[in-house]
Amino acid sequence: MSPATPAPPTTPGTEQAPPVRVVLADDQPLVRTALRMVIADTPDLLVVGEAADGAEAVRLTEETAADVVLMDLRMPGTDGIEATRRVTAGPSGARVVVLTTFDDDEHVYGALDAGASGFLVKDMALDDILAAVRIVASGDALLAPGVTRRLIKEFAGRPRRPAAPRPGPDGITDREREVLTLVGRGLSNTEIAQELHLSVATAKTYLTRLLSKLGARDRVHLVILAYETGLVSAD
Repeated sequence: MSPATPAPPTTPGTEQAPPVRVVLADDQPLVRTALRMVIADTPDLLVVGEAADGAEAVRLTEETAADVVLMDLRMPGTDGIEATRRVTAGPSGARVVVLTTFDDDEHVYGALDAGASGFLVKDMALDDILAAVRIVASGDALLAPGVTRRLIKEFAGRPRRPAAPRPGPDGITDREREVLTLVGRGLSNTEIAQELHLSVATAKTYLTRLLSKLGARDRVHLVILAYETGLVSAD
C-alpha cells in the first residue's frame, strides 16, 4: 500500500469535513477498479466497499455507513433497482446514483422511482463522476440538463407496476404548481427564477416547500411527480 497522503493544513478554528464515503456496486471488476483508482486520488472521497451484486451492495452500505452508492443496474442476483429500493428505504440514509449505459438500459426509470437521486453514464468523464458524487452527497439530486430530460420523457410514459393514476398535486399554491411544472421540464433554479421573474433564492424556497408538501425525496422525485400527475407531458 502507498503511504497515506498528509492532510492539508486547516485554518485555526475550522475543521476539515470528513470524506464522502462511497460504495461501488458493479459486477465488472474493471469498472470498479477504474473508479476506485480515481477516487483514491481525491481527498474528499473515500471508497469504503465494493460489491459485485445488489445484495452485497445493500449489506456493505449498512456495514460501512456509506454516504453514496454508485449502483450498476444490471447485476446478477439482486439487481440494481431492487438494491436501490432497499438502500433508500433502509436506515443508513445513503443516497444512490445509478450507473448506466443509458441508450440500451430500459430500467433507469425504475431505479429513479425506487429512490435513486440521479444517474451517471458509464463513459462520461471521470471528473464529472466525482462531481456527481459530491452533488448527491450534499443532498441535491443529479439532473443533468438535456440527458435527464430525455431519460425522464422516455421512461415516464412507459408501463410500470400496476397502480391507480395519481391525482394532481393537491395542497400547493398556483405559483408552486408553476415551479413544479418547470422542475419537471428540467429547468435549473436559475432558469426557473428567470422564467418566473423571481430571485434564485425565492426559487429555492419554492422548491423546498414543494419537497416538504409533496413528501418528495429530492429534485428527481419532483420531476417524476410532475410527469405522473400530468403537469408535464411525456410527448
